[in-house]
Amino acid sequence: MLETPIYLITGFLESGKTSFIRDVLDSPDFADGARTLLLLCEEGEEEYDEARLKRRGIEIVRVEKEEDLTTAFLEQCGKKYRPARVFVEFNGMWDAKKFGEMKLPRRWEIVQVITLVDGSTFEMYLANMRSILSNIFAYTEMVIFNRCSLDMDLQKFRRTVKAVNQGAMLGFEDEMGRQLDIGKAQPPYDLSADVIQIDDQDFGLWYLDLADSPERYKNRTVQFLGKVMIPRQFPKDCFIPGRNAMTCCENDIRFIGYICRAKGMALPAQKQWVKITAKVSYEYMAEYRGEGPVLVAQKIEPAQAPQTDLVYFN
Repeated sequence: MLETPIYLITGFLESGKTSFIRDVLDSPDFADGARTLLLLCEEGEEEYDEARLKRRGIEIVRVEKEEDLTTAFLEQCGKKYRPARVFVEFNGMWDAKKFGEMKLPRRWEIVQVITLVDGSTFEMYLANMRSILSNIFAYTEMVIFNRCSLDMDLQKFRRTVKAVNQGAMLGFEDEMGRQLDIGKAQPPYDLSADVIQIDDQDFGLWYLDLADSPERYKNRTVQFLGKVMIPRQFPKDCFIPGRNAMTCCENDIRFIGYICRAKGMALPAQKQWVKITAKVSYEYMAEYRGEGPVLVAQKIEPAQAPQTDLVYFN
């Protein structure tokens, strides 16, 4: 028996969720007459043509409160409508991760989480609701910034998402829904140097760019200051030289860094500060659950702790 896919579309009020879902439902991939359930968790200025949707086999069910969105409620919807697929227009103020971890009806499965963001109001939300945005970005596969223009700091938008979710895909659209190509930001250090020197204040930017731009770093040598972390059950010749980073606010600080292989060298002590000179490779690692940056140590030198341990992504 086939799974019932769930498409979770989240974002703040007036972020373009309704328009996005309407376009998706009208696309050739979904305009096939299959029974579709649309759970509507908030209503903005844009509306659905419910009569038209119903003729196409699409049923709308409204969910007024977050506590109403339960396993029992979903099971009732499944029995009543027997959908082949489910769309959820999620309330951006609700906890998407909690919904994702909830027990779903048998054979229901979340297959995609997409977040819509109004680029024209993003800076305002970032200033006033950063922690909520961080929670939204942490549980998404794709973020689409709409209503953007090239005079906005779109690289900052990108860094804000990547700081909490490196795996998220990003898209940028203008007021007309046309794709914007924002290119890649030029990092503040010299990529042409024989040894790329990463200053303390640039560590966060380098951390993001190392994952996103392997063509810039593969087989190149880098040097930076890091604090040693050796997780339990880690490969015996490996450690992580990294830094504490503020991903969204003072209450959300985490250690970031990449695996460093020190083959044939003595491992530094846990929490020791070191200056690392290493060659960059990209390899499959079980700890990454896939391919990722691996630093092959050329030199490991004891170092003094910096004045501040904290790094940022801007």
